[in-house]
Amino acid sequence: MTKKPRGRPRSYDPQKALGKALESFWASGFASTSLDDLAAATGMNRPSLYAAFGDKKQLYLKSFEIFAGGVHAALTSLKEDSSPPRKALERFYAEATEIYLSGPDGPRGCFIICTAPVEAANDDDIREALSTVLSEIDKGLEAFFEKAKSKGELAKDTDASARAKLAGAVLHSLAVRARAGETKQELQKLAREAVSLLT
Repeated sequence: MTKKPRGRPRSYDPQKALGKALESFWASGFASTSLDDLAAATGMNRPSLYAAFGDKKQLYLKSFEIFAGGVHAALTSLKEDSSPPRKALERFYAEATEIYLSGPDGPRGCFIICTAPVEAANDDDIREALSTVLSEIDKGLEAFFEKAKSKGELAKDTDASARAKLAGAVLHSLAVRARAGETKQELQKLAREAVSLLT
């Protein structure tokens, strides 16, 4: 005779719940997002949240991982883009800007850049997660510039590593400026000028 599983069956979608948690952290930051906020957003009570995801920090880090996965996908797409470097980088920044300007209550910037740095000052786990994703951005952009060099689309003496860090700095600036309320037109102008210097 087969035993029935103990307890109530899972009545939530983990990925959907994480998506809702991510939205809450993105809107208010880690410190200002309470467990009550997360419970309301996910439709789960506190004990269920703890059982499913651990404490608030673990839920934040899981949300961080989801967004970081999107960053990885964008970098992969950039590297695989067969367009000239200028067009590819313009598209990369344009897509990022659309994300930064999105949000139910107005522009919200980048989930990572606009929520993690403050917490990273005092939390080793969040600092490590932030450092890891920044390194991945640097490496992804460096691969993009190295590919352009190998195809003769950039000068042979181009320092791909340094240029990648500059390109990443532009990306982060777009995120912060979007959060600060700069218009789409202003952000697009910054991106265009950056691309003209980088490529």
